[in-house]
Amino acid sequence: MIQEFKVLAAGVAATALGGVGAGIGTIFGSYLVAAATNPSMSRFLFNYAIIGFALTEAMGLFSMMVAFLLLFS
Repeated sequence: MIQEFKVLAAGVAATALGGVGAGIGTIFGSYLVAAATNPSMSRFLFNYAIIGFALTEAMGLFSMMVAFLLLFS
């Protein structure tokens, strides 16, 4: 009974990975629109896109870590 709840909790925690994928797509899609609108700022905007990517990916790694902790503890 406990194992089933662990698997269910890990699945719920892993649903955050879908949001991370959508967030990364939004970040780089917005970067492309901004760089096409103002090409002279593209180098400056790329730095912000990379920072946003790193923070979004970190949230995905944290949710995956929680899923594994729930599953294997």
